Amino acid sequence: MALTFDDLLRRARSLPRDGRRALLGIAGSPGAGKSTLAAHLVRELNGTGAPWAAHVPMDGFHLADAELDRLGRRDRKGAPDTFDAAGYAALLRRLREETYDVVYAPGFERELEQPLAGAVPVPPSARLVVTEGNYLLLDTGAWTRVRAQLDEVWFCALDEEERLRRLIARHEEFGKSHEEAVAWVLRTDQRNAELIDPTRDRADLVVPPSALPEASRPVGPAGRSAAS
Repeated sequence: MALTFDDLLRRARSLPRDGRRALLGIAGSPGAGKSTLAAHLVRELNGTGAPWAAHVPMDGFHLADAELDRLGRRDRKGAPDTFDAAGYAALLRRLREETYDVVYAPGFERELEQPLAGAVPVPPSARLVVTEGNYLLLDTGAWTRVRAQLDEVWFCALDEEERLRRLIARHEEFGKSHEEAVAWVLRTDQRNAELIDPTRDRADLVVPPSALPEASRPVGPAGRSAAS
């Protein structure tokens, strides 16, 4: 039987055990639908009342453009070494251990393309933290510390043509011309995808397109998706 979104909900709901908070990671290449899946899971799990689940994206740990300029890495923003991986791992550990008070995580402002400190509150009521990003399963450098903090990691697998189509559309939505978007996807995003795709073998679950929420499924040529 094909995996469904309801199956994912049940699996996510079962992760917190023995009264402790659990952390679920969602990985995948750029444009695979990670953010949309995380947002749908959290919304469905929360329902009404005090938040039971919280969404903490990895994107808040992008290095600021000023630091990327200093390091000479601005032209490949989004590569593994353009994130504060050690800081991200430290926050995940804090989220696991500090369940008695609000923990503030950084967010990412898409209009500015910059990280934003203290933008994502995780309340004590949150029993599940869903975090998503490209490199959760990378086994180099500080990224290994990230995987060690996660109870499970799921990998979003999307048809390659559709993933590229919606990724180009997303870059256009945030200000690039079509030519600029295509160039960035082929030069930078695809190079990163070549690092990410082999990590699916380390995932606890590979999520097929059939299990993605409606907003993450393939749409017609005229449609646009901001899914990451």
